[in-house]
Amino acid sequence: MREFVAYIVQHLVDHPAAVEVTDERAEDGRVLYRLRVDPRDVGKVIGKAGKTAQALRVLLVAAAARRGQRARLVIVEERSDQSEHA
Repeated sequence: MREFVAYIVQHLVDHPAAVEVTDERAEDGRVLYRLRVDPRDVGKVIGKAGKTAQALRVLLVAAAARRGQRARLVIVEERSDQSEHA
């Protein structure tokens, strides 16, 4: 599933080499997927009004359900070290 999410996201962003998907099993049995992208690509992954992120979540949940799993996607927003307010 990690590869599935990474494949889709790599085709949406300008910096595909920075795409990183990790997973961990939550206590409720779900698999939590954490998506990290280059800070400049976060907007592309989230999309207008969160529609792209929601579509990614729908695809992940559907693909996981076909395998008898429950999944959740979290997009980790990391701030760049450089501040524009200097």
